This record gives sequence, structure tokens and C-alpha cells, in this order.
Amino acid sequence: MDRNDFPTIVGIINVTPDSFSDGGQYRDTQHACEHAVRLVAEGAGMLDVGGESSRPGADPVPADEEIQRVVPVIHAIRQAGVEVPISIDTVKATVAQAALDAGATIVNDISAGMHDPDMFPLVAQRQVPIVVMHMRGTPRTMQLDPRYDNVVEDVYAFLSERIEVATGFGIEHIIADVGIGFGKTLEHNLALLANLRRFASLGVPLMLGISRKRFLGVLTGIETPSERDSVTALMHALLLSEPITYARVHNVRLLAQLRSLWTSLKDYTRIVQ
Repeated sequence: MDRNDFPTIVGIINVTPDSFSDGGQYRDTQHACEHAVRLVAEGAGMLDVGGESSRPGADPVPADEEIQRVVPVIHAIRQAGVEVPISIDTVKATVAQAALDAGATIVNDISAGMHDPDMFPLVAQRQVPIVVMHMRGTPRTMQLDPRYDNVVEDVYAFLSERIEVATGFGIEHIIADVGIGFGKTLEHNLALLANLRRFASLGVPLMLGISRKRFLGVLTGIETPSERDSVTALMHALLLSEPITYARVHNVRLLAQLRSLWTSLKDYTRIVQ
């Protein structure tokens, strides 16, 4: 597949004490805001703010606590003059509503609207885009012996059904995420990455979240999540021919460097031809 545009780089901002690679690093509103401004300066075309960890085994966070974590950060980012889209990474409609009121413009729901029956109605009423992701179980249980008849077709069927349901609520802008690392083994993750073109027929943009994921550590022997940024960028480079619209990463700078290299080569190829 030949592509004309590099995926939009989505910079991750975790305002949690227990995220798998940067928990507690940006809990303070000022530091989180400074980090957001830096990510945009480095090349992020979108930001994703989350106040509840979705790492394997993570416990849920009460909605009011999650709101207290994310709303001041989103408000501060907007006050700092950042204009790129901001997605709120939450499964709770009340959190999404508060975040949208504070300046978020997209909802990123790892449960694809399954956790909270009020999520799709809210998104439809606010007329904002939503990311629907596949996850087997919950963050607490998702890695307990996940099994599929055919992981590619099972994930496809789930996303297709959730897109249909979301559309039925009147949601017009939907983004799909195959959920790498969410209730999948190494083999499941690789099968999905090798078959991303299958998901293009969903008819919606695709978001890919592989940044610092455990499967990259298994494949490369890099045990510390924060040291997996280079292999994250390398994997994205290998997947540039795939139909990915959004690349969700912790290290924006490396993806922006990859974009510069890709764009330069692409532009030169056009000139030569």
C-alpha cells in the first residue's frame, strides 16, 4: 500500500500514579502541561490525556478522582495556547463530559462503549469523534490466558459491531483501535500487526498504540518500558505501508524524526519520477 500522508502523531500524557512506563511522572498539573506543550513542539498533532491506568492488573479509579486528575490538566493545556485536538482516555461518560467541558475534543474509550451505557449517547450529543478499541475483559483481567478462535477475525467482528452500534446512536466520526496488548499474547499482537490491512475495510480511520508495550520488550530483550522508545519507532517504520491514521506514542520526537526521513525520501522519489 502506498500512502501519501504520515500518520498523525498522538502524544500520550498519563496523569496517573501507576501507568506502566511513566506513572507519577506528570501527576502535577504544571508538569503535565509543560509536557504537553513540549510534545506539540516536537511534532504531536494530537494529545491523549488519561487519568486511569490501563496497564495489565490495574485497579479502576473512581470517576470523581479521575476527573480531578484530568480536568485541571486539559484546562491548563488550553490556557497555554495549545490548539491541537485533545482526546480524553476514559471509559466513563461523566469523566468524558467533564473533560470535553474543559477543552477536550475527542473521546478515547478502551472499552468501545461497553463499560458505560451513557458513553455513546454523550458522544453523539456532543458531536465529537470517538476511538473504539478492542479489549478482552478489563485491565485487571485482560491478560489472564486470553484466547481467540481467530484473533484477527474476532477483533474485526467486535470492532465492526461496535462501529455499527455507535453509528446507530448518531455518532459520525469513529476511529478504531485493534487494542495491541489488551488481552492478547505475543502471537496475537503479531497476527494483528501483520494483518492491519484487514481492518481498513471497517471504513474508519485506524489508531495504533504499540508504544513501549511489553511485546516489544519480549521481542528485543528490553525489560524497562521507558527504554523501548527506539524499538517503538522502528516498529512504526516497519508498518508505514499499513493503513494507520493515528500513531499513539510516548516519545513524539522519535516519531517526528521518522516522519522527516519518510517525507524527505517520499518527496525525492516524486521529483525523480
